[in-house]
Amino acid sequence: MSPQHDSTSNDLWADWLLHRRFADDPAYAERVRMVVEGYIDRVLNHAHIAPDTQLLDLGSGEGTLGFRAIERFGAGLHVTMTDISAAMLSHARQQAQEKGVLTQCAFAECSADSLSDIPDATFDTVTSRSVLAYVADKRAAFRAMYRVLKPGGYLSIAEPIFQDEAFDTVLLKNRVEAQQPEFRDLGLVLLHRWKSAQFPDTPEKIALNPIANYSERDLMRCAVGEGFSEIHLELHVDVKPSIIQSWDVFLGASPHPWAPSLKTIMDEQFSVEERVHFEAMVRPSIEAGHPVSIDRMAYLSAHKPL
Repeated sequence: MSPQHDSTSNDLWADWLLHRRFADDPAYAERVRMVVEGYIDRVLNHAHIAPDTQLLDLGSGEGTLGFRAIERFGAGLHVTMTDISAAMLSHARQQAQEKGVLTQCAFAECSADSLSDIPDATFDTVTSRSVLAYVADKRAAFRAMYRVLKPGGYLSIAEPIFQDEAFDTVLLKNRVEAQQPEFRDLGLVLLHRWKSAQFPDTPEKIALNPIANYSERDLMRCAVGEGFSEIHLELHVDVKPSIIQSWDVFLGASPHPWAPSLKTIMDEQFSVEERVHFEAMVRPSIEAGHPVSIDRMAYLSAHKPL
C-alpha cells in the first residue's frame, strides 16, 4: 500500500518507519529488518532481563524490540511500549494481537523526555533504540528513565551517532563556497544540495539539531549526571558494503525521519539538466554495488543504584 493511501501517512514517524525508511521495497525492507534485529539483540544482551521482568521500551515504534524480548525471555515478561506516535502504538497493538502476546503488552502515548503518566519506580529494565537521537533534551530523557526504574533496575539503549554525516556536509559546503563561480564543479554542488537537505551544514545548524549535536560521550555524561552507575559504553563503527542494491531504493529511501528522500530533493531542488547530470554521476556506482556504508551506533548500559 502506498503512503498516500495509508492512514498513517500523515504521521511523520509512522510514515518513515512503515514506508520511507525502506522506500516501500519489500526486499530492501527485509535487509533493513535483519540489520535492526542485530541492534536489538545487542540492547537485550545488556538489559538484565529475567522471565518475570517488567520492561519499559521507550519509543517502541513497530514494537520490534518488545516482541523480540518476549520471544527471547518468555511468557512471564511484561512489556510496556511508549511512543509519541498514536499511529505506531496502534500498529504495535495490532501486531501484538496477531502474534498472540497482547496480554503481555501495555501501551502508553508519551514523549521520551517526560514519560508522563508512567509512575515512579515501576520497571525493572528500560530499553530504547534510535529514540534519543530525536529528543532535543536528552538529559531530561535520562532523568525520566531513571525516575521510572526501580532501585536496582537496568538501562540498555542504542543510539545512532550522526555527527560525522553532519561534519562531512559542512566540509562539502565549505568546498562549494571555496570555488570560483565560473569554475564551479556541478557534481560537488549537487552533492552538497542533496546532503544539506538531510543533515545540517553549518556549525550553528549542528548545534541546534538533535540528531547531530551529540556524541556517544554526551550520552555517557547524561547517564552519569542523572545518577546511573556501572555505566558501560560501546561505540560500534561498521564499514561494509551498502545494503542498497537498486537505484530506485537509493532514490526513495530516507536515512532518518526528518530527512527527505533523494527523489524528493531532486524533484524539488534540481533542474531537469541537474537531475540528468547527477544520475549519470551516481547511478552506475550504485548499481555496480560499489558504495560502502558507515554505521555508527552507541550502546550504553547502566544500573540504578539501590
